[in-house]
Amino acid sequence: MATWADLVRPILLLLLLLPASAFYLPGSYMHTYSTGDKISVKVNSLTSIETELPFSYYSLPYCRPNEGIKTSAENLGELLMGDQIDSSPYRFKVNVNESLYLCTTNPLSEHDVKLLKQRTRDLYQVNMILDNLPAMRYVQQEGGEIIQWTGFPVGFTPSGGSEDYIINHLKFKVLVHEYEGSGVEIIGTGEEGFGVISEAEKGKANGCQIVGFEVVPCSIKRDSEVVSKLNMYDKIDPVRCPFELEKSQIIREGEKVSFTYEVEFVPSDVRWPSRWDAYLKMDGARVHWFSILNSLMVIFFLAGIVFVILLRAWRDLTRYGELDKEAQAQMDEELSGWKLVVGDVFREPACPKLLCVMVGDGIQILGMAAVTIIFAAFGFMSPASRGMLLTGMIFLYLFFGVAAGYVGVRLWRTIKGTSEGWRSLSWSISCFFPGIVFAILTILNFILWGSNSTGAIPFSTYFVLILLWFCVSVPLTLLGGFFGTRAEEITYPVKTNSIPRDIPARKFPSWLLVLRAGTLPFGTLFIELFFILSSVWLGRFYYAFGFLLVVLFLIVTVCAEVSVVLTYMHLWVEDWRWWWKAFFASGSVALYVFLYSINYMVFDLRSLSGPVSAILYLGYSQIMAFAIMLSTGTIGFLMSFYFVHYLFSSVKMD
Repeated sequence: MATWADLVRPILLLLLLLPASAFYLPGSYMHTYSTGDKISVKVNSLTSIETELPFSYYSLPYCRPNEGIKTSAENLGELLMGDQIDSSPYRFKVNVNESLYLCTTNPLSEHDVKLLKQRTRDLYQVNMILDNLPAMRYVQQEGGEIIQWTGFPVGFTPSGGSEDYIINHLKFKVLVHEYEGSGVEIIGTGEEGFGVISEAEKGKANGCQIVGFEVVPCSIKRDSEVVSKLNMYDKIDPVRCPFELEKSQIIREGEKVSFTYEVEFVPSDVRWPSRWDAYLKMDGARVHWFSILNSLMVIFFLAGIVFVILLRAWRDLTRYGELDKEAQAQMDEELSGWKLVVGDVFREPACPKLLCVMVGDGIQILGMAAVTIIFAAFGFMSPASRGMLLTGMIFLYLFFGVAAGYVGVRLWRTIKGTSEGWRSLSWSISCFFPGIVFAILTILNFILWGSNSTGAIPFSTYFVLILLWFCVSVPLTLLGGFFGTRAEEITYPVKTNSIPRDIPARKFPSWLLVLRAGTLPFGTLFIELFFILSSVWLGRFYYAFGFLLVVLFLIVTVCAEVSVVLTYMHLWVEDWRWWWKAFFASGSVALYVFLYSINYMVFDLRSLSGPVSAILYLGYSQIMAFAIMLSTGTIGFLMSFYFVHYLFSSVKMD
């Protein structure tokens, strides 16, 4: 099976051979237009930060294209995200400013009025796309601050009023840049395909590039007798957006709604490779840096503790191991602490199969996350290509099934001393995490189906996911498990006593310390978690993958150090049952992530309305927290295993 490196390497070699002054990686393949060329606007699902339930654009009484609605081809990520991209009747001619009439609806029925009012009061946004750019609007707040949003509202309700008004007139501004076809080589990774503009094609590439798409929504009441004489795309006079409510189109039963739009083409100095910069403006950079510096202080503090532990433990264990049996027995009566658990430290843990399964799944999730973030940081998974990030994550997860099976089976061999049962273990690894995720998604999907939301996963997509699961993920995990049976065996450096040593009673249960240990990795993560949650649930673009890559490295380091320190502390009090505690010492960060998600829902998503929205939010948060627990717990466990193995390898026992 070809890896990403195999696919990318020949392309990069080709690019190095081509003369170029700049490269563009994140966006889609560049389109150039001549004056008068016809371009069409596409519409995506209606979305709301209040309900988090997407609905089809044509679920509302909007104008439809004469040739019928055509749905754009969608990738797996778009389907899972609830995107439904359809054609629309909005059409422009490049560099031609005009004001056009679209259509007038039939008198609004009771059902239409109820639906429009509900979508308006739930703050649903209409999302339009032109040349792969989402429509953007600017809103000025009371303090004078200008807020940037994608899309525009279905309607509005005046403060203190009881009536609702529909947005039925759109003022589009299309920013265009004159392109002369020289100086830039374009490589595209978007939905339009993958290609490079050659020297021979440069002459044909001259023309206009669309580098911006803005919209100003208006509500205008039209004279039904006048507009009834118009046909679609007839020209009308430009209008000013009215501020008087009596001149706005009210949502009321029996009303006819006329839809019109204006378009203005404006020259821009923005170059095509930079056209997404307006959408990907990163706020709060100082907060990111403060979080990183704060995490570095924690890392250095924990690193100092680990260094002292390693220094003292290695010295004492070496001295203890050099004594003969009679001297060791005499020291056993005088010494206390972790020096006494040499014969029990590698005793088989409780539920060893479950531990191997969770470590294997943790490796799979961690590998998928790391590669995804690295690719995104280098611009290979841009928001310009909708759904590509989620699609890439799914296929990377499938590919890392090999690593999951290998690590899980090898750990099983280490604990049991035999490869017997490795097939059953590999099946469990391939079904444990995906099975739980599928169970949660199925419950949520029934809720979405009941709400007629486009966020519901279609049966065909479910079938594709199940095929990928059992035809790709399971075989790759079994293959990794087979490699694990052929790998070099990991042997324990000390022998395990036949009779387990008694563990001294303690005043407080050890699990309290394990749960508290998760606060340190959470302190490294929570700032970035806030930005990620805001981008997912508030409809914003997240593109701080460079910061996220640094945070990933910091989390791995903190999790490893925390688990090592906690493992040492448990061995110090003669508690040789460190296996699961090492896993949950860092994996307990998932508990704080889930609690923070609830806090975010209560205090930052105060507008979230209805039990359906809350159930969806908590369901997806559970999946996120579970994945974080498996990945961070795996980091802590593997580092603790290496730590214990390294320390006790210096002990000489017969």
